[in-house]
Amino acid sequence: MIRVESIWMAVQPLDMRAGTEAALARVVLVFGAARPHHAYLFANRRANRMKVIVHDGFGVWLAARRLNSGKFAWPKNIDGTLTLSRPQFDALVLGLPWQLVGEAGVITTL
Repeated sequence: MIRVESIWMAVQPLDMRAGTEAALARVVLVFGAARPHHAYLFANRRANRMKVIVHDGFGVWLAARRLNSGKFAWPKNIDGTLTLSRPQFDALVLGLPWQLVGEAGVITTL
């Protein structure tokens, strides 16, 4: 299992044709560096595809996910980056509204 201590979300879209090297270059550009045991999330413009790049301390892993219907709940009109908790990440990859998931995994209203 790959250990992930922190999950970061880029709010600007990524071209899903990007491979490992291009995605890693984008991580360095957006987040400043690829830190060990951190995961970096990117979506395409339509928010129906996501790529996750993880630095495991020795190298990088790149994973992709595509929704057959619907969209990921990706933030719009926000500058910079966001950090997610594990329950928020779990909701995000399922296509659920991760913004409503609290720190204890409880869904609340904003």
